[in-house]
Amino acid sequence: MPVAISSEQIDAYQKADYVVFSDRQVVLRVGRKNAELDELISTEGATTAAFITAANPRGDKRSDTENGVANAALQSFVSAAGYPHFWGEGRDPFGGWSEPSFLVIGIYRANAEALGQLFEQNAIVFCEVGRAPELIVLRGE
Repeated sequence: MPVAISSEQIDAYQKADYVVFSDRQVVLRVGRKNAELDELISTEGATTAAFITAANPRGDKRSDTENGVANAALQSFVSAAGYPHFWGEGRDPFGGWSEPSFLVIGIYRANAEALGQLFEQNAIVFCEVGRAPELIVLRGE
């Protein structure tokens, strides 16, 4: 039986900065609308996006090499599916941790959840133009 995600992990994800590296850095935060994010998504002709990583599956710390290999697989999957995407990084605003990630543009919520589950993630951040980014927990508390 899988180990449940802790309330401390959920709290950390909710408070994190999710940084997107496009032609400028766009910082998104759960629960806060972001006009720059909306513009970035809309410019790609989409209305949705998801911030996803393949790093540290199930919240278990992995080496930079293991995380790099996992994120390369995620990027290959996203590219093969035809989604525009940008490199990003999920960060503790106090510098305690960071994870390389992607903002995947135009992905539907159900597909984003399935992709997060495929790469054994605890949660993803789903974004929809005009709405605040939402933390979606993929594993039970």
